[in-house]
Order: sequence, then C-alpha cells, then structure tokens
Amino acid sequence: MKVRITESLDIDLNNDMWCCNRCGFELVSARSNYKEGCLILDRNPKDIYQPLVDGKYSFAPDPNWCRIVEFYCPQCGLMVENELLPHGHPITHDIELDLEKLKKKHLLPGKTGGA
Repeated sequence: MKVRITESLDIDLNNDMWCCNRCGFELVSARSNYKEGCLILDRNPKDIYQPLVDGKYSFAPDPNWCRIVEFYCPQCGLMVENELLPHGHPITHDIELDLEKLKKKHLLPGKTGGA
C-alpha cells in the first residue's frame, strides 16, 4: 500500500520504500533520506534567477553565497524537490516519518484501498 507524503513522493508501506508517485520508481529505503535515491543537479543561481535591477543588490541570489540543488526521479525525471543552500552546507534531511505509526494507521486488518 502506498501513502502520499508530498506532491511527488509516496511511501510504500509494504516494503518501506520512498517512491516517485508519477512513475512508481522505488528511490531508496523509507528509513533513509529520500534525496539519496534521486539524481542531483547542483545549479548556479544565475542560471535560474535573472537580476531585476542593475547594481550590487539585484534581488537575485548571489552565486558566491549560495547554490541551488535540484532532486529528480532517476526513472521519469520528475523534479521531486529543490533547495537553496549556502556553499558547503550538506543536503538537508527534511522528512523523517514514524513508519510504524503510519503502518498502524493504514495497514489495519480489514482496511482496503491505497494509492
């Protein structure tokens, strides 16, 4: 049984795996950071944000201060997540779920359905 966690991610409670909810690809164990199972693209903010005004303060992220990291499903290419991080900052671990409570809630005997 799969449970929707985000717009792009499901958890398969039968085998404890993060899954892309577009193509069903199993990314990585649900006990790990889902980003570990994604393709990662490290981008320069200048490739995405154009300065709104000329000058030192342009309302665009400074590539000397930060980077944009994008996470994609390796099978279908869906962008699962993105984050703006300072240089040298590790990838964030933004979702950690209590899988046992999810299983109790969704895998009760006699309960049917699922994604």
